[in-house]
Amino acid sequence: MIERSRVEVPGHVARPFQVYLNGVQQQEGRDFRHEGNALVFDRPLEEEGHLGFIRWLSMALGVAGTYRKNDKVDIAYESGGRKLVETGLRFERLPT
Repeated sequence: MIERSRVEVPGHVARPFQVYLNGVQQQEGRDFRHEGNALVFDRPLEEEGHLGFIRWLSMALGVAGTYRKNDKVDIAYESGGRKLVETGLRFERLPT
């Protein structure tokens, strides 16, 4: 089974819009599908999650960095003649 992820499109965002994953523009039909008021990616999107104290301390001391996967989904659109961007949209994994 393919792991999928779902991103809710904010209600005030109307088509046409552009979707970006980690700053790279995504193409509808190839990278995601628009289903109702959501975008569905046929791959798992991941969040870094909470850093523990030891990891945070090692980063603060410059001993180590964070190299965990941390996907970001953004939508660029126009409203009232202005170009706007909704950034860091929340996503959820869909059951397989």
